[in-house]
Amino acid sequence: MKIVIIGGVAAGMSAASKIKRTDPQAEVIVYEAGKHLSYGACGLPYYVSGVNNDLSKLIARTEAEFNQLGIKTCLQHKVLKVIPKNKQIFIHDNRNNHLFVENYDKLFIATGAVASVPAIEGREAEGVFLLKTLSDGLLLKEKVEQTDCQNVVIVGGGYIGIEVAESLKEIGKKVTVVEFSQDILAPFDEEISQVARQELTDLGVSLKLNEKVRQIVKDSNHHAKEVVTDKSSYPCDLVVLATGIKPATNFLKDSGIQLSSNGAIVVDREMRTNIADIYAAGDCAQVYHLGKEENDFIPLGTTANKCGRIAGDNLLGAHHKFVGTLGSAAIKIGKLELGRTGLSESEAQALSYDYKTVTVTTQDHPVYYPDPTDIKLKLIYDKRTLRILGAQGVGEKGVVLRIDMFAIAIHNKMSTAELGMVDLAYAPPFAGVWDAVHIASNAAK
Repeated sequence: MKIVIIGGVAAGMSAASKIKRTDPQAEVIVYEAGKHLSYGACGLPYYVSGVNNDLSKLIARTEAEFNQLGIKTCLQHKVLKVIPKNKQIFIHDNRNNHLFVENYDKLFIATGAVASVPAIEGREAEGVFLLKTLSDGLLLKEKVEQTDCQNVVIVGGGYIGIEVAESLKEIGKKVTVVEFSQDILAPFDEEISQVARQELTDLGVSLKLNEKVRQIVKDSNHHAKEVVTDKSSYPCDLVVLATGIKPATNFLKDSGIQLSSNGAIVVDREMRTNIADIYAAGDCAQVYHLGKEENDFIPLGTTANKCGRIAGDNLLGAHHKFVGTLGSAAIKIGKLELGRTGLSESEAQALSYDYKTVTVTTQDHPVYYPDPTDIKLKLIYDKRTLRILGAQGVGEKGVVLRIDMFAIAIHNKMSTAELGMVDLAYAPPFAGVWDAVHIASNAAK
């Protein structure tokens, strides 16, 4: 069997590896448009800022290592078209400027997402960067390390924008974040995001909310020198556009493969598209949301790797179903860690849940052990059954692992009453006899 995979990062290489482990005789060919395989894109902000200066740590396996496993990998090969009726794909070899056709028995699409860049005048200026791929990170790091790069303007206050802002501020840059909406970190509710805003301000990051970027002004050398919004303007040596992503699926528009309104590939829980022998997963595809009980677009590396692994088995004839995602995510901002899982309050409201919320502030361990710190937790739960729908938290220590506890509880449809009595470990350096998880759960009545 000949299995062709389009895309060689998270979902694509997870599937390729799983296929080869399960059936060493299967022929697996991977076409990747970029210059790198199987890298951890979420580590790019920390590579750019020098927290990690070892590029090799971002790469799980190299092209040579995959080839040694019997997986044929072709970098800088861009797939231009899929012809399902002929079981063919058209490919451009960017290295050799060569166009050719490849046949397949089964096809797995894992092209991920591309940066969504708004139509800002001057966005093509020198000194304007994206941070989506490893190649983006290499270019951005080179610029950041230049001595004349001091004023940084980041357009976008999502995960990547805020991670870059925090990282660059820590190495001494003057950082301004311009966000079009009224808040940063949209997946978090106000009770949690307000703590993040304050921490960023305390770090010295300048937050400009409810501002729309109109223009990037260039100097005589065509280098960005100023970002102009509908309210003000900000000098810059460097601009990072972190304005979101969209599925990399333009090449599929005439293929007959069903796409959602935002361009994500529609798949079932076995990663199958509407066309036989074509599967998809990762940031180019929808994914089943366990809390919403329907497909959603949640571009996270954790989900991409899981779904890629499942697809690898199913491409060989299995019928494994993805149990579903909860959109669990975390971010570090200064001394704080933030985490969330399940539904936010706005999502629960949109789904017409009869819900309640509770927000508590407690501590990570008792006062009779040195240096306790505050943990703020918010729960969203069903008003009648007390079933936990979502959880969010912020604090200096132990927040994300506690959010993981809530993820397990939501996954297993536990109520606040049940979780409030779970036997969690206790010792003064780690937690109280009533852990923060207990306290938040028992406050939800």
